[in-house]
This record gives sequence, structure tokens and C-alpha cells, in this order.
Amino acid sequence: QVQLVESGGGLVQAGGSLRLSCAASGSIFPIDVMGWYRQALGKVRELVADITIAGTTTYAYSVRGRFTISRDNAKNTVYLQMNSLKPEDTAVYYCNVISYSRTSYWGQGTQVTVSS
Repeated sequence: QVQLVESGGGLVQAGGSLRLSCAASGSIFPIDVMGWYRQALGKVRELVADITIAGTTTYAYSVRGRFTISRDNAKNTVYLQMNSLKPEDTAVYYCNVISYSRTSYWGQGTQVTVSS
């Protein structure tokens, strides 16, 4: 059974910072890609950032220069450091991991709310 446990969401004022964490466990290893997606109310889910096991990163244009994704392969954990947060960053953030067998798994989601 695969489990993704997310933490770190919450309420923050515009300009503030939050750090999201997602720890993976279960029959999922080895993991190729770990990433974060978000879904704002009434909008489609979109990629925020992801990182391969080799360390290659991809960022949505809207978060470049403000968000940083990283991973600890020994802990099977991915992080998203979010700085200079804006009200438009408000969304439910979902952790996603893709195994080498190309199976995709999703976390339960964590709410991030940025007040103006």
C-alpha cells in the first residue's frame, strides 16, 4: 500500500513563506519523479514544480524565482519552499510521485491560503 503524507499548508499573509513536505512510503520504490500540483477553486489542477531522481527540476512560469523544490531520496520526501506568496497562490496543493514503472500516486492535498 502506497501512502503519501503531506504537511506544511496553512494561512499566511501575502509576502510570507510556507514549506510543504510530502513523505512517501509503501510499495512504490524506486521513485522517479516527485512533484507538487495545485488546484484553485473552480480551476483545473496544474503543475507547480517537479524534480527527477537526477535532480532535474521543472517549474510553472508563475512560481519561478519564488518557489524551490527539493527532495531527500534517503527519506523519500519532497519539499516545496514557497516564498513571496501571493493571493493567487491560494489553492489545495497535492503531492505527486511517479515510480519507475510509471505508476502515479497522489497525496490527499493540503490547503494553502494567502491573504492580501
